Amino acid sequence: MSFLRAFRRPGFMSMLGLALCSSSALAANPAAEGAAIAQHGAGSAVPACMSCHGVKGEGNAAAGFPRLAGLPASYIAAQLHSFAQGTRPNSLMSPLAKALNDGQITALADYYSHLPLPVAAYGPMPAPAMAATGQRLAERGDWNAGIASCFRCHGPGGVGVAPDFPPIIGQPASYIDAQIKAWKTGARRNDPQGLMHTIALRMSDADTQAVAAWLAAQKPSAPKAR
Repeated sequence: MSFLRAFRRPGFMSMLGLALCSSSALAANPAAEGAAIAQHGAGSAVPACMSCHGVKGEGNAAAGFPRLAGLPASYIAAQLHSFAQGTRPNSLMSPLAKALNDGQITALADYYSHLPLPVAAYGPMPAPAMAATGQRLAERGDWNAGIASCFRCHGPGGVGVAPDFPPIIGQPASYIDAQIKAWKTGARRNDPQGLMHTIALRMSDADTQAVAAWLAAQKPSAPKAR
């Protein structure tokens, strides 16, 4: 059926009007737009965010997808722009971020920043020796190796300092490990002043695994600012 014939069908204009009104209503209500994208996606190019990041933004530890609930809106928006611009390349996220406009990114970031934090931590506490190494690196670092503590930038308790330093406790160990390695190789290049790249270069694989496992076992806390 041609568009002209469809246009002449009874009720077509009403249906078109409803669709346009629905689209306009979402655009005028960022909270509703963010929720809609998270739960249902945005057109054919952007599937529902919850399919990977969980119904409540809690993430998926088994698959290595991070939690988004409670992260600062400014950080989430910055990461989506980084995915789109290529400074944080990712085969899954980059094409999705490119398909979102600025308003959608802002709405989505705001939506996730206001979701309540998940109650349970992602992972069990690692073996004592590994846990001790991870805790030491997170809280005090290793100055002999030139490794600053994680909490020095990410705030006391690793709760995050917006907009550049996200909460790092309670994220999946596999996700934390993968990000440190991405900074180490230079695949991820959106850290302020190359701080993470410099630190990651000084960390051994054992260091990375230990701190990732320890951080993952901690209960998520609210960030300092959004």
